[in-house]
Amino acid sequence: MKSLLKFITCGSVDDGKSTLIGHMLYDAKLLFADQEKALELDSKVGSRGGEIDYSLLLDGLMAEREQGITIDVAYRYFTTDNRSFIVADTPGHEEYTRNMAVGASFADLAIILVDATKGVITQTKRHARICSLMGIKHLVLAVNKMDLIGFDQKRFEEIKEEFKQLTYGFNLESVQVIPVSATEGDNITKKSENTLWYDGLPLLPYLENVDVRKDNQQVNFILPVQRVSRPNHTFRGFQGQVEAGNIAVGEEVITLPSNEKAKVKSILVTDKEAGSASVGQPVTVQLDREVDVSRGCVLTTAENIQVTDMFTATILWMDDTKLVPGRNYLVKVGTKVLPGTVMSIKHKIDINTGEHIPADQIFKNELVECDIALSENMVFDTFENNEALGGLILINRVTNMTSAGGVVEHALRRSTNVVWQDTDITREIRSQQKGQKPLTLWFTGLSGSGKSTLANAVEKRLVSLGHHTMLLDGDNVRHGLNKNLGFKESDRVENIRRISEVAKLMNDAGLITLTSFIAPYESDRKNAREIIGEGYIEIYVSTPLEVCEARDVKGLYMKARAGEIPNFTGISSLYEAPGNSEIEIDTSKYLLEDATDYVIKQMMNYLD
Repeated sequence: MKSLLKFITCGSVDDGKSTLIGHMLYDAKLLFADQEKALELDSKVGSRGGEIDYSLLLDGLMAEREQGITIDVAYRYFTTDNRSFIVADTPGHEEYTRNMAVGASFADLAIILVDATKGVITQTKRHARICSLMGIKHLVLAVNKMDLIGFDQKRFEEIKEEFKQLTYGFNLESVQVIPVSATEGDNITKKSENTLWYDGLPLLPYLENVDVRKDNQQVNFILPVQRVSRPNHTFRGFQGQVEAGNIAVGEEVITLPSNEKAKVKSILVTDKEAGSASVGQPVTVQLDREVDVSRGCVLTTAENIQVTDMFTATILWMDDTKLVPGRNYLVKVGTKVLPGTVMSIKHKIDINTGEHIPADQIFKNELVECDIALSENMVFDTFENNEALGGLILINRVTNMTSAGGVVEHALRRSTNVVWQDTDITREIRSQQKGQKPLTLWFTGLSGSGKSTLANAVEKRLVSLGHHTMLLDGDNVRHGLNKNLGFKESDRVENIRRISEVAKLMNDAGLITLTSFIAPYESDRKNAREIIGEGYIEIYVSTPLEVCEARDVKGLYMKARAGEIPNFTGISSLYEAPGNSEIEIDTSKYLLEDATDYVIKQMMNYLD
């Protein structure tokens, strides 16, 4: 059976990635007759004056053909007498770096192209580091457009040396540098007479022979559970793909994170009974007793796989919105998805030098090392040991878009050293003692909207009705608990996170908590809702900006308009209006007493 090589092509815009692969397929006679004919016809109206434009084989999107660049990841399968291949032609433009990272996540080898007239540039360095981050151990640097520099050996050697210095310390297993001309075909499928000084293999023969087999250091069985199959009351099977090792009927496995032990009763590979299963196979495993296992759990024979709720990760930030500490995302590792928070940014990684640079915010296409805290324990391993349990993505909870991809580096010691201490007096006991249901009334709105005044009036009314309350006002809290925070986006995020945790503690004490904060970001209010949990009632004080500015009780709008207050919400900083608040009120339409009546009447529905 032929071995399979999965590889990507990457590099900067117009370095010739699509042309290189297209020319390889054409010269190696790996196209069907109709494909070859269509290529020749399309090329007549292409950009090469009637000569064959090999890039058209891979640049399938109309937008790509019009712009002459690759936007999406184009996958192509082909086979030679010696090997089978899957190639992903990835975008070169910085705007589509996330697409390139997706392609790199599946590959065993990467071909990075550079333009011989330009040499190693920033995008080359970015792609090399992303390939290393994604676990690629084999790199080929294709120095393209050698025909434009007269096949100059000295220039080739300079580029080769610069690239090898760049990749030093990447823990690679092989680096091959090949001089090529994608348009003319030099060193693509056979040796070129223009580079007699090059003593290595042409590109395709090199790809046919390079050994990318991975040493299977992980001999223990690992199965991340994708689905629990219950076709009837007598059968309960755990389905997924074996990511490491092998397993046989009768062997004992550990279930994580519950840490229970059971023996394998039966194994189905697809829909057929089997006595054993090995890495790469899709299986259904039935155990000999009931255990606590659901999607995202792991069956394994390993004793050293970690279970934690805090770890350090290196990620490539892909979101248009910048990353700041305190932001909340969905974190996916293996088959498990949990809410998580980026607690801190340790540093960003300089694309050119690999140097660690202090940073408090991260922008699109930057590499960063950060600490992440999860809502509960998750099973993981380091990426070096097991890619399935060591790779992760962060998902934006509002847009559901992938915000980052990366790898787990190590668990944080505090995750095992700090243990939750259960107490005998519970939230329920405190609630019964006070004769009320704990709630958090979260007032949000622009400065001057009347939220603090309204929150104060609502608290007085609740106290007069015999309720036990506590009001947390934005300005008051910044005099103490949050005295060290400013008004940058990262400070605003942390301000809301701390208040959410305090409100939760007060709810645990049986109190009705009222908070009055601008809380301008939808993602932060969503995070607050999840931290506080049951009993979170959002009250959007939707008083229009012009009314708020006309009131200008504290003179803040005047200062903001004069440029004396940067990052002022509604003027120089965005307020993301809530779309799903439990209660909404415009205080410009009510007297204070009537507004209070309205809020009290609405919230009483949640006290039952």
